[in-house]
Amino acid sequence: METDSPRSPEAEIGHRVEDLWEVAQPQLSPSEKLNSCFEDIPVAAFPRNHPSQVIEIPSDASLSDTVETLSKNKILSAPIRNVDAPEDATWIDKYIGIVEFAGIAMWLLHQSDASGNGTAGSAVGSPVANLASRLGSFTFRRTSSGRVETTTDSESDEAASVGGSFFETLTSSEFYKNTKVGDISGSFRWAPFLALQTSDTFLTMLLLLSKYRMKSLPVVDMGGNQIENIITQSCVVHMLAECVGLPWFESWGTKKLSELGLPLMKPYKLVKVNEDQPVLKAFQLMREKGVGGVPVIDTNGTKAIGNISIRDVQYLLSAPKIYKQYRTISAKDFLTAVRHHLQEQHEASPLLHDVITCKRDDVIKEIILKLDSTKIHRIYVVDDKGDTEGVITLRDIISKLVHEPRHYFGDFFDGVVPLPTNSTV
Repeated sequence: METDSPRSPEAEIGHRVEDLWEVAQPQLSPSEKLNSCFEDIPVAAFPRNHPSQVIEIPSDASLSDTVETLSKNKILSAPIRNVDAPEDATWIDKYIGIVEFAGIAMWLLHQSDASGNGTAGSAVGSPVANLASRLGSFTFRRTSSGRVETTTDSESDEAASVGGSFFETLTSSEFYKNTKVGDISGSFRWAPFLALQTSDTFLTMLLLLSKYRMKSLPVVDMGGNQIENIITQSCVVHMLAECVGLPWFESWGTKKLSELGLPLMKPYKLVKVNEDQPVLKAFQLMREKGVGGVPVIDTNGTKAIGNISIRDVQYLLSAPKIYKQYRTISAKDFLTAVRHHLQEQHEASPLLHDVITCKRDDVIKEIILKLDSTKIHRIYVVDDKGDTEGVITLRDIISKLVHEPRHYFGDFFDGVVPLPTNSTV
């Protein structure tokens, strides 16, 4: 009937899963049935981006140009295309990695800090060393009152100010403008070019995006020379949102978070930053703990007043002038300055929203719809008093949809990515 027609390409995938669900072996558990359904659907069936929407970064692009491209296209990462590869090169020779927005910023800060401490491989007088000598290397210390402050090994006002002057100096340096993205591929926080083939399955894709922590996956044809599609965690959660109402989805989507073992992290392990701590502390914690975002907690230490995501580091590079009035930038200052900047530029952003929260008794379907409608990557779990006690990410949700069969990947990862400690490969 016409009313049963899929309302979108993503919903069409949901109907395909429904057909497979109905004929799955009755002795299988619901979890095994979902695995079986997703194993029978090839990645080629996932709704494709228009070819012009697949953004590539040439390996001879500067860090400055790369940041501008990612920012303008509102994407977090992009494949690096090797400009020295011949025109008829296959994808395996054509692409040398994935550049992440956060990776660029973290790499720059790491290089500056390392040079300031004399531990980087740069010679004295190099752009990195000169930049570090002007800025000083910064560390974090807690005062007797408990407040965390930023300190440096230089006594100059400019070096002590990890504010607008820091990032203006960084982004105006010749090092930043002239270093090519291809020169640092494969180094600090750069992702491998792990591509899916169109014949791989949805189960493979879902496992890579959850258990194996990949944030985006290029899709290629064997022997082809271009990227056919890029699938992200956000794309998958949007697909799930389009499946609401289908019996297979409702049997899973109506489960409470607590029934699914969410949130995964215990309250005392939640990575967070206080509102008066330096914003660089937030990004440092993300790097050290391997998380994609942290809540900004009020002075009472219980309620989240905002969220800083790893992608928000772009505002330290693309709009450094907005912090010029701050001698130092606290997490709260950062949120205030960026929100003001976005409003002036009439730009939509999750940073303009209040903190999105949920409770343990909410069902997973409600969480998926909230994340998809607000285009955010995490939602915070609060108790009855509104105190923050956990977080649920896109990856967490996908990880509860499927499980990895023993020896499923075989030699798939050889030489590509480090395996999780609990891998069954």
